[in-house]
Amino acid sequence: MQDKLFIDGKWEKPRKGGTIDVINPATEEVICKAGAGTSNDVDHAVKAARIAFDSGPWPKLTGAERARYLRAIAGKIDERRHALARLEVMDNGKPLPEALWDIDDAAGCFNYYAGLAEELDNNAEEPIAVADTRFSSKAVREPLGVVGAITPWNYPLLMVAWKVAPALAAGCTMVLKPSELTPLTALELGRIAEEIDLPRGVLNIVTGTGQDAGEPLTEHPLVDKLAFTGSVPTGRKVMMAGAQDIKNISLELGGKSPFVVFADSDIEKAVEWIMFGIFWNQGQVCSATSRVLIEEPIYDAVLKRLTEEAAKIKIGNGLDEGTLLGPIVSKGQYDKILAAIERARLDGATVAAGGGRPAGFDSGYFIEPTVLTNMTTDSFVWREEIFGPVVCVMPFRNEEEAIRLANDSRFGLAAAVMSEDRARCERVASAFRAGIVWINCSQPTFAEAPWGGYKQSGIGRELGRWGLANYLEVKQITSFDADEPWGWYIKG
Repeated sequence: MQDKLFIDGKWEKPRKGGTIDVINPATEEVICKAGAGTSNDVDHAVKAARIAFDSGPWPKLTGAERARYLRAIAGKIDERRHALARLEVMDNGKPLPEALWDIDDAAGCFNYYAGLAEELDNNAEEPIAVADTRFSSKAVREPLGVVGAITPWNYPLLMVAWKVAPALAAGCTMVLKPSELTPLTALELGRIAEEIDLPRGVLNIVTGTGQDAGEPLTEHPLVDKLAFTGSVPTGRKVMMAGAQDIKNISLELGGKSPFVVFADSDIEKAVEWIMFGIFWNQGQVCSATSRVLIEEPIYDAVLKRLTEEAAKIKIGNGLDEGTLLGPIVSKGQYDKILAAIERARLDGATVAAGGGRPAGFDSGYFIEPTVLTNMTTDSFVWREEIFGPVVCVMPFRNEEEAIRLANDSRFGLAAAVMSEDRARCERVASAFRAGIVWINCSQPTFAEAPWGGYKQSGIGRELGRWGLANYLEVKQITSFDADEPWGWYIKG
């Protein structure tokens, strides 16, 4: 079924019959072909979702009833944990331990939103005290409608879960367009939906390119909301398309996140968290702390240890035992990263570690863990998202300068600070212009906590109660309760 689309509870071939090669980035081999959906398929899927929302049972179910489906999905993901993780490795390239972590998080996300769906039954409406006691008023929360969701390739199933779970918990229906680079686990979610008898049309999955399937989804007049995770340029297009019909929009976009390390930090701990912040998932993480600012007294010591440890990271196929850095997801992304490193060299930066294809790898999209120094603050590599295992390291003199350099970015997704002085950490955390701040760590993410950024890093928040609110509308209902007539026009 990998070359089919999941629409209205059934599997069907794309109406134009096209396919897309799915490539294993570790071997550059085609592992299967996915369906190449087009505007006709998107239209069919959106109309199925529209009927399921307007006429079907899903939005009318209680939160507890929807929760049972969400928990069933989580259970099926758990049952297939190892198989799904291996698919992620072959599709995306990440090391197997990371993929297993992602699959567990995806199941956890569905379980978490099952709990919030149940809570909706008790707090779906909120009484409002109004000034005129002749009236009573309340605010009620209702499912928003049909959602068009477009998800990225860096966390194929997890990013799907971040959108599907809260949308379904709220009572919405959805058309999902996963990345054409990594469609396999999204299609497996369709199989799971079929197995648990999810009502027809509630979840529809259309694979295809951004141009052929993504754009028609963003432009479809029957879609009420667009939820997108990806790059700023594509996010801008999604926003422009949504503006035509004034659609509800949430965007989780790019980042160039800073990590400020003060001189009182433990050097070994700092190096560990710097590496986790940029080399996890090959640096293909929107929140990756790719700009590291180190206070001058420990700059040389941290840089020395960072380059030493980066050189030790085991590179290889994500299915091989001990691999901690897999291949880049695609040839296109691989070329972009190498071009950025070369541009940094030409602009005068120093490649302190890595910088190219590792020795002994004649195939696969592998890039060494790369550490860059001596770049300027206006250079491309310091300001733009590289989305690969490339970290830029720069010294700073004092707290004021660190905050200024950290905030000097059009992005504002995440930031991190490390210091033994907790008061300073809290002070710097408050000064960061970013939606996610880590203290003495980098990258931990929890389904219960809000996720999203400032500035060009996006609009709205995912995860937690904020993620559920993305898919709910708030309606005011006010009643005139007095026995006497209103008497404005007709006098009693």
